Amino acid sequence: MGALIKFSNFVSNTFAIWVLLFAALAFFEPQAFTWIAPYIVPLLGIVMFGMGLTLSANDFKEVFTRPKEVLIGVLAQFLIMPLLAFLLATLLPVSREVALGIILVGCCPGGTASNVMTYLAKGDTVLSVAVTSVSTLLAPILTPALILLLAGKWLSVSAGALFWSIVKVVLIPIILGLIVQMMFQKQVKASVQILPLVSVIAIVAIVAAVVGLNQQAIAKSGFIIFLIVVVHNGLGLLLGYWLAKLLRMSEPKQKAISIEVGMQNSGLGAALATAHFSPLAAVPSAIFSVWHNISGPIVATYFRKKSERQESNNSTIEM
Repeated sequence: MGALIKFSNFVSNTFAIWVLLFAALAFFEPQAFTWIAPYIVPLLGIVMFGMGLTLSANDFKEVFTRPKEVLIGVLAQFLIMPLLAFLLATLLPVSREVALGIILVGCCPGGTASNVMTYLAKGDTVLSVAVTSVSTLLAPILTPALILLLAGKWLSVSAGALFWSIVKVVLIPIILGLIVQMMFQKQVKASVQILPLVSVIAIVAIVAAVVGLNQQAIAKSGFIIFLIVVVHNGLGLLLGYWLAKLLRMSEPKQKAISIEVGMQNSGLGAALATAHFSPLAAVPSAIFSVWHNISGPIVATYFRKKSERQESNNSTIEM
């Protein structure tokens, strides 16, 4: 078990490498990964079930002890990224499917990777977890509503169908995870350390399947989509930080809001696009999944080093 936990930690710490590696393999050998496509939704359900296993009552207590800060994080998540996505999809010359895919990933809740990045950045991890939990639980209502509002002219599916999909792939697995955790606390505590391995395998498989299905489209317009994703992610990180700074939140909270806004649950975007739209609409989510696992560690390292410099300067002044 110890060796498996060590391997799980290693795979989790090198997540970006595995996503990049298998995305590249799927691009050059698409037929080796297209068979995964029918399992994208169940794979994301497994990830969300794992999230439910790791949540505790303390995560939700923060909502009531710090409601203002959690509300700021959730509002920033569901305002900044969707509006940025709409502007990018409207102003740039992209196809209907790509425009829809950009808005789709922008309307998703924050990803669980944001909690790890906030911790590495020496940010307010507890706030990050609370915002991720609340935004994920609100996703069945807010994500379809925002997609309908912002992508109405490209939309060919009802908000009700999207709502039910998110309930099945996000809400039900998380609730089941919470129930299992309450009923089998000792067993869950013993096995929770290998959950990162399961999550990495699932997300890597989703990305590889989407890349394999869209190999030709990515070869044709992948660079443009990549640039849009980089701009979308970068502006989300920046605007989240500036908003928290404008509201005079502390430095650790500024880091948490920045990372929480900039990092999306791109797996959910890929699953929804594959189930309801077209494989091409899932490409922005797949590329986002690759990119934010590169930008996240870069931003976390910058924030951490900034904190270390401030701590060093403060200790020098005190001396």
